[in-house]
Amino acid sequence: MTAHAGPRASRLRRWLVWTAGFLAFPIAGLAGTGVAGRVDSPLAALLGGAVAGLVIGLGQVLASLGRLDIRRWVAATGIGMGLGLLLGAVTVGYGTSLADLALMGALTGLVLGPAQALALPPGTRRRWLWAAAVPALWALGWTATTLGGIAVEEQFTVFGAYGAVTFSALSGLLLLRLLPDHPAAGSAAAPTPAPSEARA
Repeated sequence: MTAHAGPRASRLRRWLVWTAGFLAFPIAGLAGTGVAGRVDSPLAALLGGAVAGLVIGLGQVLASLGRLDIRRWVAATGIGMGLGLLLGAVTVGYGTSLADLALMGALTGLVLGPAQALALPPGTRRRWLWAAAVPALWALGWTATTLGGIAVEEQFTVFGAYGAVTFSALSGLLLLRLLPDHPAAGSAAAPTPAPSEARA
């Protein structure tokens, strides 16, 4: 085994786990729709987006293997997605054509991306890349879901499994370049200081 095999295996594992986090998206969609119904009004977009964002944020924290702060990331994702979906859905008149959903996704990401970028750990390199990438990835997620034949006319709060896998796989590659290797403070994986260390 080469000296680089260990780090490479670790990075591959992190990417695979983050990609598997796509499972949070269908659950988030069910939660958002269950609370707010179809995205056909400003209130439904705001409330449904916020609920879906909270679930997605929690799923992403778990899939980050301790590299995202649960308090900052979940709150940022809930707020960013609620406001972003409100902006996107209202702009396209709650339309569900491919062009409408791609634009709605881009506008959702335009708010969500910067919100999440600010919630990345302090040691994150070039966090602005995340803010810039999320609008395109969110638009791609809706595009993949629509082309996959999902019944998007039901006005869901978030794209389905096809879009979720696409988003998670590509965003995971970006996170590998951005996130520090150590767990974030405030994450479940961050070590608790020993009493002697706390007093130091």
